[in-house]
Amino acid sequence: MLVVSAIEELRNRLGQELGVSDWHAVSQDDVNCFAAVTGDRQWIHTDVELAKSGPFRGTIAHGFYTLALIPMLMGQVLSLHGIGFVINYGLNNVRFPAPLPVGDRVRLRLSLEAISSRPGSSDITLLSSLECPTQEKPVCVAESVVRVFDLQS
Repeated sequence: MLVVSAIEELRNRLGQELGVSDWHAVSQDDVNCFAAVTGDRQWIHTDVELAKSGPFRGTIAHGFYTLALIPMLMGQVLSLHGIGFVINYGLNNVRFPAPLPVGDRVRLRLSLEAISSRPGSSDITLLSSLECPTQEKPVCVAESVVRVFDLQS
């Protein structure tokens, strides 16, 4: 894990990979819980028997479930200390190039794309690529922006 005590420490890593998370198992129970919370009960995610005859030969995780794993996995890659707090500022671009099969694993590869300073805070743009060992392409690629506030803010 990369531990950073000041935003300035990140500037030397612009355009570089920051690290890779551990593998995370994707269970049908977790996908079903996500479906219940979001109301997205599409059979390709929740009906195990029907999905066996579908295009992916089994259930797949929701794209938004996959996207929602980023904060948890990012916590295994990057730790910011000595700052006030961090908020999710938004997403510039998100794609789901390959499906994430339920029962498989996923991990995060995180890169630093940009840092812009603001009075009392900085915006950090991160490129998250979620990989699955059975897929040739990433299952999610997302450019996200987090706003990091200074301690005195």
